[in-house]
Amino acid sequence: MTLAVDTRTAAFPNFVAELLRAVRGRLPRSAARAVTPGDALVRAMCHDMRSPLAALESVLDRLEGEDRELLELARAQAQHLSSMLRTANATGGTSERRGTRRLVDVVHASVTASGLPTQQLAVRLGPDAADVAVADARVQRILTNLLENAHRHGEGRPVRLRADRRGGWVELALTQAGVPAETVLGHLSRQHPPVDLDGLGLWSVQRQTRELGGRLLWSQAADGAFTLVVALPDR
Repeated sequence: MTLAVDTRTAAFPNFVAELLRAVRGRLPRSAARAVTPGDALVRAMCHDMRSPLAALESVLDRLEGEDRELLELARAQAQHLSSMLRTANATGGTSERRGTRRLVDVVHASVTASGLPTQQLAVRLGPDAADVAVADARVQRILTNLLENAHRHGEGRPVRLRADRRGGWVELALTQAGVPAETVLGHLSRQHPPVDLDGLGLWSVQRQTRELGGRLLWSQAADGAFTLVVALPDR
């Protein structure tokens, strides 16, 4: 049963800005060239980090003494950067693990990596689901991506994660209200990394689910709560 730094404050912003400019200068410029997962990750990091880094530069230039408003802005932007890095890590940057782990341990590691507050999340593991053996790192990547997406875009709304084992499948279901179903399904239907980088994590979810021989299902309750189910073969 196996699923499948001598760094000075003033110099830091300039250093990061120069690094981003150098990376962007090496990105492929031909529109005809296919976007590989690696290219998409680098582009996503450059794209998504520009605004928060610009805000951090402004804060570091102005920060003197104790200013609550500026400190809160710096804290919010730092959290956003951490979120971006977790997404990149879950999309493909993590190293493969050897051996097997129990699904309950994979769920715990995914929650921790996603940054989703535990008080915002309710987890329920069905009979025998907790002890399902997981031998592929992509299962954790899928879960981390979904939880990270719920954390970043869910505006603090509660999240429910359910895992069940039935009929030769292990189903991982994530439910949250206020999810734009059409947008999410559009990202999940992409066959290639998004050119505009929006929805990279969801594209990764559908790709890795497919590679594992799984399938994606969805439903929307009368109250509007959206549920995405990742069904993976129980081998």
